[in-house]
Amino acid sequence: MNRVVLRAWQFGLLLVLLLLWHFASQGSDTVAFFFGKPLEVAQRLWRWFVTDADIYRHLWVTLLETLLAFVIGTLAGLAVGLWLALSPFASAVLDPYLKAANAMPRVILAPIFAMWFGLGIWSKVALAVTLVFFIVFFNVYQGVREVSPVVLANARMLGANARQLMRHVYVPSAMSWVFSSLHTSVGLAFVGAVVGEYLGSASGVGYLILQAEGSFDINTVFAGIVLLTVFALVLDGLVGLAERHLMKWQPSSGQTEKL
Repeated sequence: MNRVVLRAWQFGLLLVLLLLWHFASQGSDTVAFFFGKPLEVAQRLWRWFVTDADIYRHLWVTLLETLLAFVIGTLAGLAVGLWLALSPFASAVLDPYLKAANAMPRVILAPIFAMWFGLGIWSKVALAVTLVFFIVFFNVYQGVREVSPVVLANARMLGANARQLMRHVYVPSAMSWVFSSLHTSVGLAFVGAVVGEYLGSASGVGYLILQAEGSFDINTVFAGIVLLTVFALVLDGLVGLAERHLMKWQPSSGQTEKL
């Protein structure tokens, strides 16, 4: 489908949803109370960014927490995933502990991290790292384990040492799995940061949403949701750009090699 036509359909659907939201909120006080009004949500965003210009400090805190958690969780997941995928003994020993840690609801760690790191950004970063780490770890682990034995045998036959195998075989094999997990990890990093702010903080978008909830200001709550959604999409787009740049060798979806 033509990209312009696709974007037109997507924009049209968004416009229809906004109009339905607007007319429903205008015709019912109950709908307006529980779902807010789109025009008032837009006005709140305008005040945040232009009139009062008081959102930037909170937005910077949330973005900093998200980026730190995203980078730390990704690097840790990549390193541990490669290590355990290439070390069967360590993988077998740590397997039940990793499964137990992954099964644990991460939200219950928030008060523990708050006690350890205080109410600053690092307690939120730690919570978000636990969300990002396991997504990346399991994808890297699976990607490395699924390296074709034929490819490994051919590389060894050509004289590749362990370092060359890591660089030219294992890492490229894991990269497609890594980037598929990063698109999910961006959203989870935001979730971890905002949930941490929601449970205990003095700044951040999650803190603003909590304050609005306490005063039943549903329009500000939805304004915060819209703001977080937009920036999550921006970060996801940046991940997509990095993927297209680093994975040029990979054929596009649906393409096959023409013989």
